[in-house]
Amino acid sequence: MKILVTGGAGFIGSNFIRTLLKETDSHSVINLDALTYAGNLENLSDLERDERYRFVKGDVRDGRLLEKLFSSRVDAVVNFAAESHVDRSIDNPAQFLDTNVGGTMKLLEASLKADVRVFLQVSTDEVYGSLGPTGRFTEDSPMRPNSPYAASKASADLLVRAWHKTYGLPAVITRSSNNYGPYQFPEKFIPLFVTNAIERKKLPLYGDGLNVRDWIHARDNCRAILLALEEGSPGEVYNIGGNEERTNLEVARSILDILEKPRDLIRLVEDRPGHDRRYALDSSKIEELGFEREFGFEDGLAATVKWYVKNKEWWKRIKSGEYAEYYKKMYGARLKGPDAGSRKKNGRS
Repeated sequence: MKILVTGGAGFIGSNFIRTLLKETDSHSVINLDALTYAGNLENLSDLERDERYRFVKGDVRDGRLLEKLFSSRVDAVVNFAAESHVDRSIDNPAQFLDTNVGGTMKLLEASLKADVRVFLQVSTDEVYGSLGPTGRFTEDSPMRPNSPYAASKASADLLVRAWHKTYGLPAVITRSSNNYGPYQFPEKFIPLFVTNAIERKKLPLYGDGLNVRDWIHARDNCRAILLALEEGSPGEVYNIGGNEERTNLEVARSILDILEKPRDLIRLVEDRPGHDRRYALDSSKIEELGFEREFGFEDGLAATVKWYVKNKEWWKRIKSGEYAEYYKKMYGARLKGPDAGSRKKNGRS
């Protein structure tokens, strides 16, 4: 199949392209990416000479460009293209709606016109909202997004569903838990904390640090997405979880322990609005297709930390540029208090 991958220069998208070309011989890839702040062609520099890989710089909202790309016969679409950082969505929700909803609609229209074999929408567990202390979200759980980012992804999912139900577009949706691994932009939790710890900078932990996330290595998620692309049933949603729940505080401490840095680098900061308390996914549906995880969290985190230690030039170039000002804006004035382990001293119990 010739597969159009949108947002393929980003974190999960680049890992997916690498996974797809490594594990299959019958697929070729067109990588469409606008190269906004989180898109980085260095993520795929090792594939530049692969004859099955082609990069096109462009925006998923550009209808004329999509028409041109689809005219060369695209068999499948995997849509990673999205604004994805919750903090940024709180600051600028319109941008998230424009890209995540408007861009998805443009892709759906072009895919329907081109009669693609499958349209796969890459989504997130955040569309389900916050979960209580027990249980897991299933694909039938109601969507109750609590951030502009999550709302934009839920809206896009509903468009994909509508294009399948109304127009017969063969569409599949995957919703994964929190991803980690190499090439993740250092505004996200794990790479931010790893790179800060390497530089002996403070680790800004939201709230009391006890928010729970289910972690999956990006390469495991990408293998599951590829499985859903090839074996998934049109109209279905597939949850992709890691079965590795940790509090944010536990993850922060693990990172410091791996790097042999002091835990007093952790600093509590004011919690963000609408911060979901817990996510957890029931992944039995994708497992019935044969999905198995290769990475446990402890080994996967250690390998990820090692990658950032070995690739300092990659993330230092990012953090010294536009991201440096963003980090200062978001966290610089809010660092406070002692080690996150002493929550009562920060007015939290």
